[in-house]
Amino acid sequence: MGRRSRGRRLQQQQQRSESAEDGGKRNGAGWEGGYPEIVKENKLFEHYYQELKIVPEGEWDQFMGALREPLPATLRITGYKSHAKEILHCLKNKYFKELEDLEVDGQKVEVPQPLSWYPEELAWHTNLSRKILRKSPQLEKFHQFLVSETESGNISRQEAVSMIPPLLLNAHPHHKILDMCAAPGSKTTQLIEMLHADMNVPFPEGFVIANDVDNKRCYLLVHQAKRLGSPCIMVVNHDASCIPRLQVDVNGRKEVLFYDRILCDVPCSGDGTMRKNIDVWKKWSTLNSLQLHGLQLRIATRGAEQLVEGGRMVYSTCSLNPIEDEAVIASLLEKSEGALELADVSSELPGLKWVPGLSQWKVMTKDGQWFASWDDVPHNRHTQIRPTMFPPKDPEKLQAMHLERCLRILPHHQNTGGFFVAVLVKKSSMPWNKRPPKPQGEPAEPRAPVPSSLAEPTAGCASTPSELESKLAPGISDTGAAESAEDADGSGSRRGGVCGPPPSKKMKLFGFKEDPFVFIPEDDPLFPPIQKFYALDPSFPKTNLLTRTTEGKKRQLYMVSKELRNVLLNNSERMKVINTGIKVWCRNNSGEEFDCAFRLAQEGIYTLYPFINSRIITVSIEDVQVLLTQENPFFRKLSSEAYSQVKDMAKGSVVLKYEPDPTKPDALQCPIVMCGWRGKASVRTFVPRNERLHYLRMMGLEVPVGKKREGGAGAPGAENQKDRDARDQGTSEMNDT
Repeated sequence: MGRRSRGRRLQQQQQRSESAEDGGKRNGAGWEGGYPEIVKENKLFEHYYQELKIVPEGEWDQFMGALREPLPATLRITGYKSHAKEILHCLKNKYFKELEDLEVDGQKVEVPQPLSWYPEELAWHTNLSRKILRKSPQLEKFHQFLVSETESGNISRQEAVSMIPPLLLNAHPHHKILDMCAAPGSKTTQLIEMLHADMNVPFPEGFVIANDVDNKRCYLLVHQAKRLGSPCIMVVNHDASCIPRLQVDVNGRKEVLFYDRILCDVPCSGDGTMRKNIDVWKKWSTLNSLQLHGLQLRIATRGAEQLVEGGRMVYSTCSLNPIEDEAVIASLLEKSEGALELADVSSELPGLKWVPGLSQWKVMTKDGQWFASWDDVPHNRHTQIRPTMFPPKDPEKLQAMHLERCLRILPHHQNTGGFFVAVLVKKSSMPWNKRPPKPQGEPAEPRAPVPSSLAEPTAGCASTPSELESKLAPGISDTGAAESAEDADGSGSRRGGVCGPPPSKKMKLFGFKEDPFVFIPEDDPLFPPIQKFYALDPSFPKTNLLTRTTEGKKRQLYMVSKELRNVLLNNSERMKVINTGIKVWCRNNSGEEFDCAFRLAQEGIYTLYPFINSRIITVSIEDVQVLLTQENPFFRKLSSEAYSQVKDMAKGSVVLKYEPDPTKPDALQCPIVMCGWRGKASVRTFVPRNERLHYLRMMGLEVPVGKKREGGAGAPGAENQKDRDARDQGTSEMNDT
């Protein structure tokens, strides 16, 4: 053994003996204090923001005091589902009432309060910490309610300021929406809710394309979106700063897709999140902002290019730094040359407190050196500090930008995090996309082909607007690009309705390889038995059905809106789709014996139900209770009306529909649609556990966590093996995501 090896071994033995001694001390003294508490102090942070005067005079102490306090928890009730009012009624009249006179450790529990600026009291905030939630049975019950309803998609736990950008986007059901940096997905779910404002329309004309650069975070995004069960959401995986232009088929011509609404919630330094991310106190410096500014500007520029004229784009960050906020907006407005303007949204969210955007600011390096203008920056700093980080020199130009229309949310005003929002409206094409007007009487010039930077921007992203300008063919406008899209990709992306992942030569793929999206051909023999069994309405859009396999048996059938089908079929070589569509049917192993190989899936039943004319059993509120609390109730346990409908029905998948009775205001006042299975002598529901608990709570029943449904016809011999196999198959498929 060499000298160094002996030395290392002696050192390791010494460390082990010391750690054993320390362990003895810790065991005896309860770790003697545990982890050191993070000190919520950062002198450079205070110096920087005091110098920039981001806080109104006389409010600095309140501002810093609020930053040092923990952030209240906020929750939002999913707004588009018909039972949102029932959830709100349940929260206010049951759970919140129980907290009114509750005391924990001698202190009165603070009852959750609605956010004054959020419409229809659908968002609430509370100061209850996890520690307090565990100390009282009533609070534990409230906590279980929140967790379960969150998993069902009926409640979203979302930071208050994060709810602002989607509200200011002012989206409607017919809008085509792009969420450029969407993960983890709380804002995306808000946008989906806006699309489904009218629950009687199963397929809104609009859609949401939710993008994120991080492949793993895209799956978190899918999980969030799936809770809402919408056929109008597509999750894609791209760098937002060069997200590709998509094409759609319009009356046989390919045109570039421009979005009506774009949400541009860019990556940021996050110093507005200090109340929940306490690491920021220790790690904060201006370097993060200086490094992110260029990326934020590129993302915002790319968003502005893809916005339709008259469309609205919301730019937001959870940072208070003007380098990431007003500097990006000012630079974007300056190079747009009047194509973009800041919208005045001061009256759109009454009750929200905010301060106007800054019109003057300075740049500080990480070591505390200040620069008031680009001319002051030494040459050796030019790579770190860029001219776009400074306010415009021309006072008239600066005034015309109306930077005061930006909204700054400060933590101490309404007990929130820090946030920045700007709403931009597109008045005309971006200057580098404009085609010069053609003189009257002259023949039209031949169209320039769409440049590679338009069709395949992921291959090499333009890092600055000047690069973008040089890469674009001179004189191509936004509308010109739409026209010339016909010539690009002449062979088309459709391969018999198969939209697979793009070839490696076209686009570099990251993360997992996704299964293809295969649309069911109109003459597929798989569909007629389904159509006959469920008596589907002739208006059912069967061409919107797809599977995720090109070979073997199709196990699941998914559904998308016709607009998303158009996007999928025309862009498989431009974008990487992670997920789209909602599951509407699942294959049963022995389903062929029941006249139809596919049973209904609860995930997509609200989309599918308007088209189904057969296999529907109308049930009472008492029937719903029996079906949700018993495993396989016999037909005789149902009401006489339900029994008369089910007794002569053939075995197989069924729809169980509850319609509220307006003459009984105390009963549940929202419709319920459930998937079920009509067996030999019993009926079973195929409803996920959290959704089942949700419906029971809405009926005023509290089911203890972990309690299984009571047995019914599940006793030995009650049903034959085939029925049980069908149920087991259905259950396994229901839980398969």
